[in-house]
Formats: sequence, structure tokens, C-alpha cells
Amino acid sequence: MTKVLVVDDEPNIVLSIEFLMEQAGFDVISALDGEQALECVAANEPDVVLLDISLPGISGFDVLEALRSHTVTAQLPVIMLTAHGREAEREKGFALGANAYITKPFSTQALVEKVQTLLGEETS
Repeated sequence: MTKVLVVDDEPNIVLSIEFLMEQAGFDVISALDGEQALECVAANEPDVVLLDISLPGISGFDVLEALRSHTVTAQLPVIMLTAHGREAEREKGFALGANAYITKPFSTQALVEKVQTLLGEETS
């Protein structure tokens, strides 16, 4: 089963995205901070990461940079999922290697479709 890692420091957001992704047929793993996110990637080898920018400790940008710097995770699809919608932040996310950038609040259907598109799956 396809694994999705949800990284957000807001437990309610994590729960809602977990539910959404499970309903779409994905196996979901979650992390509440950047350090835990990197540990989850190493331990669980997710197929895609939904990554918030504002995290305690290591920021989402730093997590993305770390993922891109290792050959094993350099091609791992990462969707920045954040309330930070300013153009400078979007540009930074893409410059660091994000595959997509979605701002909160977001359309649940659009998020599922973006994940499916990045994974090369058919959208329903």
C-alpha cells in the first residue's frame, strides 16, 4: 500500500489529513515536528510527504533540504502544505525541491488529486 507521511505540528490538522488520505486508500504515517519527520522517513520509507513549513525545532524547509541532500530521498515527492502562502515562501519551497506547494485552507479533493498525480496514480 502507498505510504503518505503527514508532517504538521497541529494535531487536529494531522488527524483530518490522516482521515482524508486513509479514505483515499493510502497508508498514513504522521510526525509532529521536523526531527520526527526525518526519523519517520528513514524508518518507514514513505512514497510521498505532506510537509508543513512551521514546525518546532527543524523547519519544513530544513526537512526538505535534508531530504534532497541524501541520494535515497532526493527524489521523494514532497508537497509543502502550509499557511505560508507568500510568493517568496513558495519560491523558496520550489527552489529547495518541493514537488508542489499547497496553501491552507486547501481543497481536500485537490490535495488527494495532487498526491495521486505525483505518485502516477489514476485520479477518480
